[in-house]
Amino acid sequence: MTTPTSPDEAAGRAAADFAKGLVANWQAALGTELLGVYLIGSLAHGGFSRRYSDVDMAVISENGLSAETIDRVRSEAAALSPEWGPKVSVFWTDRRFAIGRFPPLDRIDYLDQPVVLWERERVQPARPTLEEIRAYLRGAPFANWAERARAFAHAAALDPKDRKPYLRALLYPARFCYGYITGRMGSNDDAVAFLQEQPQAGLDLSSIEQALQCRRAAADPDSLFALRAILPAQVDACEALILATDAL
Repeated sequence: MTTPTSPDEAAGRAAADFAKGLVANWQAALGTELLGVYLIGSLAHGGFSRRYSDVDMAVISENGLSAETIDRVRSEAAALSPEWGPKVSVFWTDRRFAIGRFPPLDRIDYLDQPVVLWERERVQPARPTLEEIRAYLRGAPFANWAERARAFAHAAALDPKDRKPYLRALLYPARFCYGYITGRMGSNDDAVAFLQEQPQAGLDLSSIEQALQCRRAAADPDSLFALRAILPAQVDACEALILATDAL
């Protein structure tokens, strides 16, 4: 008996087919400069959400991408599909992985579990070390999440445009702890399962689990808005993990 396809699985296939079709646009924009185009993120390692996931594409070329090239292909993507085009998120770099937008955890994703859409040559950067990953995570990603989490904690209402950022703010402690402790890139499901097996001091797991269920259901997080009160404590718990780990 065939197992019925879930809405997220069907959406994931449609998003992947769209990304594959977009390869021709990258080829037209970059010509012989293009080295490879890949899917990373949830379309590659699982956990794709029909509502909340981005279409994460890694584009590697000889000398990187200009802002004009990225804007051109993004515009073409939006014209090709009003559903998937606006969700395209481009991770890019040059042959040496010396420039561009390709953070350490996404490099891990590219090294370990990419989906090849097109490839002329596989470029293998040095694998980021655990300390490099931790240095990255405790920098701008942590600061940006902490600022947004504290802002949500003091918000009087949840604006519809903030539903996705709010759900991400609730889930981020799991992603942060998983990456900071293991140095691996995984899905939200992987990160929550990790915390269920290895609870972290001071971290409220229930709010994270509720956020994950909301994401799986592709539901509005409005019913979880009361959980915003826990966010400052979540920030403190992650900060304590940083301090404890760095002290070892």
